Amino acid sequence: MAESSQVGGLDISSEVLRETAKKIEYLQDISKLITEALEGNKIHKISHLLEIILAGAIAIKASDIHIEPEKDRGRLRLRLDGVLQDTNFFGLDIYRLLNSRIKLLSGMKLISKIAQDGRFSIMEGKEEINVRTSLIPGAYGESIVMRILDTKSIQVQLGELGIESYLFSVIQQEITKPNGLILVTGPTGSGKTTTLYAFLRKIYSPDIKIITIEDPIEYHLPGITQTQVNDAKGYTFLEGLSSALRQDPDVIMVGEIRDAETAEVAVQASLTGHIVFSTLHTNNAAGVIPRLIDLKVNPKILVSALTLSLAQRLVRKLCLICKKEYIPTEKENQTIKLIMDGIKEEGKNFADYKINPDMPIKIFSATGCEKCNSTGYKGQIGIFEAIKTDESIEKIIPENPSEREIKKLASKQGILSMRQDGIVKILNGITSLEEVQSVVNLNEE
Repeated sequence: MAESSQVGGLDISSEVLRETAKKIEYLQDISKLITEALEGNKIHKISHLLEIILAGAIAIKASDIHIEPEKDRGRLRLRLDGVLQDTNFFGLDIYRLLNSRIKLLSGMKLISKIAQDGRFSIMEGKEEINVRTSLIPGAYGESIVMRILDTKSIQVQLGELGIESYLFSVIQQEITKPNGLILVTGPTGSGKTTTLYAFLRKIYSPDIKIITIEDPIEYHLPGITQTQVNDAKGYTFLEGLSSALRQDPDVIMVGEIRDAETAEVAVQASLTGHIVFSTLHTNNAAGVIPRLIDLKVNPKILVSALTLSLAQRLVRKLCLICKKEYIPTEKENQTIKLIMDGIKEEGKNFADYKINPDMPIKIFSATGCEKCNSTGYKGQIGIFEAIKTDESIEKIIPENPSEREIKKLASKQGILSMRQDGIVKILNGITSLEEVQSVVNLNEE
């Protein structure tokens, strides 16, 4: 593994990646190659070992690499489709050598008693893949996590996110308006950044100026001005947003609204001829308005600013090779029917979701095979809900409405809730009941 001339960079040739990829199709292939690499003189195998780990993780589309010390061994895990998978165990001597190698590549101190962050790059031919590194001290040594920032992994078009057709048309309409505030909400790891990037990719054209304020910049987007928050130097989301407004932008993406000041400036920006995209931490789309009011945004101004609140979660997709059809239990049947009744009562057409309500309910479960690394799942998809700030919502915003009041009005907009979207994807055989239940409370009213 030759180091590039760039500090903190790796030059893995296209040939090496190609040759490694030929040997790797499944998670167990990485394990086998690692075992082989550790044979012989271990010290001189560390560079090759790290090369296998990185190239293998990229080949199987892992998002994160975890290297952790335990009492008497080191542990390697890869995160696939949002779930960590054990890959290898090795001696603590190998762990320590990997630790030192990764620190050198990431520009970190070799000896430190505090957490450290760094990054390095891998050249895949002419394509640069960035790796963000985090180390924190633990009982038996430092836990190492490497996040793979492969631009190809987020080159997802808006139509590929799993958004149902009516909501898709609503989003298309809202993101192409000349001004307004559009907020995406969900927990960490729910795909919010991917959704925001898909928005930007959808509306990008050479005749508009798009500026982002991110923490950190994870992926570089061509034609877009991206800036990175640096709290230590006073460049906060608020400062970044204020500065961006002096750059004659048409569209601004703010990574996250964390405080009252940033919320206020974002709202004002959306009222002065700008489209503003950002994220917020709430449990659902109905929580956006109460949260903004909690952040001291004037409700009367919010009426004109907020155009769309979108909430999302990520679920794993069932493996097409090994998924197994089964008839749900009585309890599962009741849960599904209750949500289907809600869809019907709200005037939504089952045919739009490719569902025949008169047929017996059949769903699929995960089984596991070689193709999906014995998990039963391959890939991820979003489940979504959204609330348009229509006339009925505008009327109640000045009254500081509860989530329940907002949900009641939103149910008449023709957009599925996350519970309903999850059930639709279950009935269409895209995901399992267990996956949806892991991210959404299906028994919630």
